[in-house]
Amino acid sequence: MNYTNLSKEKLFYGIHEALKKIDKNLYNFIDTYPKAASVNNVYSGMKNGLDGDDWVSGFWTGMLWLSYEITQNNEYRKLAEYQLKDYKERIEKKIHLNHHDIGFLFSLSAVANYKITGCNEAKSIGVKAAEHLITRYKEKGEFIQAWGDLDNPDHYRLIIDCNMNMPLLFWASDVTGDKTFAEIATKHLETAKNVVIREDHSTHHTFYFDPKTGNPTKGVTAQGYSDSSAWARGQAWGVYGFALAYEYTKDESYIDAYKKVTNYFIDHLPADNVCFWDLVFNDGDDQPRDTSAAVIAVCGILEMSSQLDENDPDRIRHLEVAFKILNSIINNYTTKKLEHSNGLLTDAVYSIPHNSGVKECNIWGDYFYLEALVRIFKNWNRYW
Repeated sequence: MNYTNLSKEKLFYGIHEALKKIDKNLYNFIDTYPKAASVNNVYSGMKNGLDGDDWVSGFWTGMLWLSYEITQNNEYRKLAEYQLKDYKERIEKKIHLNHHDIGFLFSLSAVANYKITGCNEAKSIGVKAAEHLITRYKEKGEFIQAWGDLDNPDHYRLIIDCNMNMPLLFWASDVTGDKTFAEIATKHLETAKNVVIREDHSTHHTFYFDPKTGNPTKGVTAQGYSDSSAWARGQAWGVYGFALAYEYTKDESYIDAYKKVTNYFIDHLPADNVCFWDLVFNDGDDQPRDTSAAVIAVCGILEMSSQLDENDPDRIRHLEVAFKILNSIINNYTTKKLEHSNGLLTDAVYSIPHNSGVKECNIWGDYFYLEALVRIFKNWNRYW
């Protein structure tokens, strides 16, 4: 890769500082997991699936696996393997799994475990998770329902985040030979592609369907500034999600979808290349940034760069910006100077509408930051 905007020395520095923070957490988060967002840049712990943050536990386990892969330090591996018991309990007892974020939980724990170690128990847990996820599939509309009770017509919608949960289904088809998982994932991705991308290539966060006919009805937001704006993290889920969609389906329409949402994301970056929490804002607006959205987009760009022709002008431009984003984050948005902090990145946002985790660390931002660094550092076999 071209490191024009990110020196190898800067990359090593970023990894080194990240691992120092992760090491600080090794004995704090064993039977507990970091909550979604920090308070004063410090994570407190929660049980897997409890305390309201029922979709985020996998990011800590995923960080342990990433740390193991780049260091071969068995301390990370032992803890990640130990935590498999919690994911087994969650899927067997269906603990707080009334949502679509099963991939965020199990791709980064059970699937990662299986891919790295070949553990059959991890494989079984991952397959059970995929089986649970497809229970949320809606034939009318052909999508996986995001949140809420499956028999409640007011909850009949998808969200752009769910593209990141589809790799769990493709993986399940691959390891079981049952094509049902992949077929459902493919239908969901096609539906999402057709409804979440607006004419200007910004994205809807949430899209509703008529439960009687399956026809799409309206796009709204639960996290963005307005129903017509582009929530930055949602746009970033689009960047990464459509990159993965192409990887699994080889349907070239996903290249087009990826380029549209990625170019929109890049075109709405501020001068230092770290996005605000909604892309309607830019330099001069008194609004928080969202480093977590920035690093999610970087991971999507790095994923797609391996699929595009090396001379593709969009690929060249996207990689250049991705390295600028990482360079800016390493320089200005890590917790290196905050000795008390046990997070990796500052200035992330959980939810502005809910006034939660604003200008704090958040655990998925930390995970995707480390994933981005690992992707550049080594030939990484993704967990997604």
